[in-house]
Amino acid sequence: MKKVRIFLSYDMKTKLLFLEAFLLLGWARFLKTLPFSNIVPSLGQHMKETSLEINDYNKKTLKNVSNAVNIMSRYTLWESMCLVKAIAAMKMLEKRKIESTIYFGTAKDANGNLIAHAWLRSGPYYITGAEVMNQFVVVSKFAKKIQK
Repeated sequence: MKKVRIFLSYDMKTKLLFLEAFLLLGWARFLKTLPFSNIVPSLGQHMKETSLEINDYNKKTLKNVSNAVNIMSRYTLWESMCLVKAIAAMKMLEKRKIESTIYFGTAKDANGNLIAHAWLRSGPYYITGAEVMNQFVVVSKFAKKIQK
């Protein structure tokens, strides 16, 4: 009940951002069930990156999108881990005409098993997945450039 009260205390803009994040997490989770070759065209240019330049105008939007995706991923009825969060955040940034790059990395866990991770960057800021990205070797990346 406390979390509901907290949610209701937010302004309408924040509530709508949370709702958008929740819906796009569901959409991204659905995409994860499809063969990867089917979703590749929607990710952007393969093995390209977007600019690392700082755009202070977008800084608040990037923070808000990051917070919304990371918070709402804890309340979905489905698995919303790194790939789902990165795709949802990418779509939210695309809607706001902000470029981003999604990275895919691999590593070995403590038992020697291959593990994977995905994270999203826009400018110099990491939107999702930054907490463990340094443990992974980038094996692929996609730049979602915005046509001006």
